[in-house]
Amino acid sequence: MSKKLLIIIGMFIIGTVGGIFADQILWPYFVERPLFYEYNLEKNPVYVNETNQVYVQENTALVEAVERVEKTVVGVRTKTKYGTVLQGSGLVVTSDGLMVTLAELVPQGGTFSFFLDGKEASFQVLKRDLQENLALLKLSDSSLTTVGFASLDKLKTGERVFLLGVVFGPEEEGIQQMEKSVNEGIIKKFDQSLIETNIIETGSLKGSPLFNIKGEVLGLSVINSKGNVNAVPISKIKAFMGM
Repeated sequence: MSKKLLIIIGMFIIGTVGGIFADQILWPYFVERPLFYEYNLEKNPVYVNETNQVYVQENTALVEAVERVEKTVVGVRTKTKYGTVLQGSGLVVTSDGLMVTLAELVPQGGTFSFFLDGKEASFQVLKRDLQENLALLKLSDSSLTTVGFASLDKLKTGERVFLLGVVFGPEEEGIQQMEKSVNEGIIKKFDQSLIETNIIETGSLKGSPLFNIKGEVLGLSVINSKGNVNAVPISKIKAFMGM
């Protein structure tokens, strides 16, 4: 075999090995480097875009859910027989005016005010259960907006939820000022007696309904001295109402 032919074969082998090395090792390595992003040699990782898209979709779902349920939230303001002012919220559960709130917000001997969609509503206290901390009332309004009840059997830890309640401001020219307040978080754990969340809130949102991202009610909020938000589950509320 001639020397010239051996050189040609050697160059061919070296070229082949070099091509494989460049294609399988060098090119994938360099194309991952930031230096090459501007040349768009390959698509950049899209994980951030996907995360942003999910985030936007979840925020849109939250806004839509709040819009669906906000008219079911009732503001509760009480002056106790000792002169203490209590503030919180409740939930319309039937279109003919039945609502539930925490019994601690409507104690015996207090003077109560209930605000539906910013307007004060007349009412009748039907019953209280101090042990379960629930009260059932009848508002005079009818044809009210209601929401669906969530199923605890389908609830999952880590599920996104939100709290919606009424926050009262000062009276101006004899008109009680108020606004809706939203706080969101996730389910930490739950059972048939209590739902625990990671939401931190002030006592002014006691009795506020806790909803899932679909706008279904999960329960009524109870807030401890540290501001931790838990909820009386909807299963207890339904049993209290005889549903």
